[in-house]
Amino acid sequence: MTKKQLIMEEALKLFAEKGFELTSVQQITDACGISKGAFYLSFKSKDELISSMVDHFMRQLIIQVDQVVRDVENEEEILYKFYTTIFTSFYKHADFAKFFVKEQMKSFDEELFLKSQMYIAEMDKTILSMIEKLYGDVIEETKYDLIYTINGLVKAYSHLFVFYNLPLDADALAKSLVEKTNILAKHMTKPFLTGELPLVNESPVNGKVSKEYLMEVIEQNIKEVEGEIEKESLQLLKEELLIPTLSPAIVKGLIRNIEKEPVCQWTAYVLEDYFGFTDNIKE
Repeated sequence: MTKKQLIMEEALKLFAEKGFELTSVQQITDACGISKGAFYLSFKSKDELISSMVDHFMRQLIIQVDQVVRDVENEEEILYKFYTTIFTSFYKHADFAKFFVKEQMKSFDEELFLKSQMYIAEMDKTILSMIEKLYGDVIEETKYDLIYTINGLVKAYSHLFVFYNLPLDADALAKSLVEKTNILAKHMTKPFLTGELPLVNESPVNGKVSKEYLMEVIEQNIKEVEGEIEKESLQLLKEELLIPTLSPAIVKGLIRNIEKEPVCQWTAYVLEDYFGFTDNIKE
């Protein structure tokens, strides 16, 4: 576990117990057994810590869901895997979800709101890919309504585990929601959303992410990773962004070099989309 991960885990326990405002940096560092200086080497402030926690949770979830949608060969299992992945993750991180929702209700933070919308947009893109793969032309006119419906089901049922502490039976819940989703997908005839979802179009990935953003996450990874292969691969990928000279096969290989390193998984994910390897990176 890295120092950043330790700080996030211990801070979450304190935030869940005391609330964000009543938890001091000193209390966090005491719980971690580190100095204040060590905290500020990792995070500039408590606000940056919260932002990093949102990044950590949402990036993990999006990567897991994307892998399910891309890697499950039996199409009949995709929806089941999709729902079990999401609810298992929510259940595992219930303390964070509960804390984040409560803090958002207390005060509006525009930066966190925009960050959340960015990740929602990316999840919507993955859901769109999944339902197009599953239902094809059947949902052509209703696919954006179906995305909203799936998001609504996830949000509503998540509240049972996050706020009411209902035990999670992921298998039973997934099977129930698969049935509901199939019925809606195959029998909806009156779409309300006739145009594309704004959030899908605003997704920062799929080729729309800026080079500046990619450079920022790569430079952060270079500081965090310890393996020489990963560091060298990140450096070469950074250079490729500035002046493209490498073949697609080499770029794919460099991404493979970093994608197993936990701190680099999000970077690998956005680079796959940026370079157009989304569909064949797993070859």
